[in-house]
Amino acid sequence: MDIFEQLSGINTLLPPAAGLSILVVVAIIAHLVVKYALVRAVRAFADRSSVTWDDALVSHNVLGRLVQVLPALIVFIGTPLVPDLPDSGVTLIRNITMGYIVLMLTLALTGLLSAASTIYSSLPIAKERPLKGFVQLLQIVVWILGGVMIISVVLDRSPLLLLSGFGAMTAILLLVFKDTILSLVASVQLTAQDMVRVGDWIEMPQFGADGDVIDVQLHTIKVQNWDKTITTIPTHRLISDSFKNWRGMSETGARRIKRSLYIDVSTIRVQTPDEIDHFTRFALLKDYIKQKEQELAEYNKGLAHEVDDEVNRRRLTNIGTFRAYAFNYLRNHPKIDQDMTLIVRQLAPGPEGLPLEIYCFTNTTQWAKYEGIQSDIFDHLMAIVPEFGLRLFQKPAGSDLAKLKDQMFNAAQD
Repeated sequence: MDIFEQLSGINTLLPPAAGLSILVVVAIIAHLVVKYALVRAVRAFADRSSVTWDDALVSHNVLGRLVQVLPALIVFIGTPLVPDLPDSGVTLIRNITMGYIVLMLTLALTGLLSAASTIYSSLPIAKERPLKGFVQLLQIVVWILGGVMIISVVLDRSPLLLLSGFGAMTAILLLVFKDTILSLVASVQLTAQDMVRVGDWIEMPQFGADGDVIDVQLHTIKVQNWDKTITTIPTHRLISDSFKNWRGMSETGARRIKRSLYIDVSTIRVQTPDEIDHFTRFALLKDYIKQKEQELAEYNKGLAHEVDDEVNRRRLTNIGTFRAYAFNYLRNHPKIDQDMTLIVRQLAPGPEGLPLEIYCFTNTTQWAKYEGIQSDIFDHLMAIVPEFGLRLFQKPAGSDLAKLKDQMFNAAQD
């Protein structure tokens, strides 16, 4: 009798098991047909097309995730048709299937947002107004809402009931999403005030960042340094901390040179008539010497009392003539921007001599070319300093001390 009861129970389970098996097989076949026919056809079309938006959709697998809704939908619709399946079983399978459908739709929607971000990043305006952080925030919102919907359909409860419970968890959520909230506020400020863009050269020494911005996200900003290393900076730190953005230099197309030559003060003196005559043969000084001699002659002629001693008169100096030469040299240099500030000035003398500062702008911002122009300028100026009877200041080196020692030894021998 027990055997007959067991056989009867098995016979009772066979129809629902067979029906579910057939339903699963139909769902799998439908999934394979759509996946290998429709998805492959769409990918092949995207590879051949000239537009880029379809490539973004394919790369983020938006269609592939939508296709996975089909077998779950077949199971969801077909479950009530399975013979002799209890109502509790139908409800359980349909709830799990609906949760899976919501999960796939959530994945498809987040993939669609990622694809939209990729398409937008390829546009020129994306460098000025990066939206990747906002897209990531939307994805977080989609995941939260999707998670609530999945839990609600699996447990067969209203999503409003779950959302109402979030009020008591506000403090915990604020703690968990503290960085996200700070990053959101920072992203809004960075975008609204146009503080940083992809491609900007920024310096942030406190993070060891000195290079080009390559990615602006919700939580982080990536900077590729000049040594090709990558520095990741929290987005909100660009609001709370200071950083230098070199975009203004790039937009003007000019880069500043600000460097000094240190002149030995002991070599500064008044020029002799022979030296003045010598400098009149310099093309860059010819007009300066003529104009300066006229100016000094008129000044000395207008002195209140007749003076014969040269010490009481204004005269040309070698440092002033060299300063004029450096200015005219830069004014005629083809690589110097003549529309921007150009100054050759003396700074306050110090223990290292008299600083003669060169302040000008090159007409290029390319690093290698800029360094080459700057080096060429100072190569020439340092080499021509002795022509003016001047000497550059340099602290005594080991060779200088050794030479002094030899001189003292030879003097003692004599």
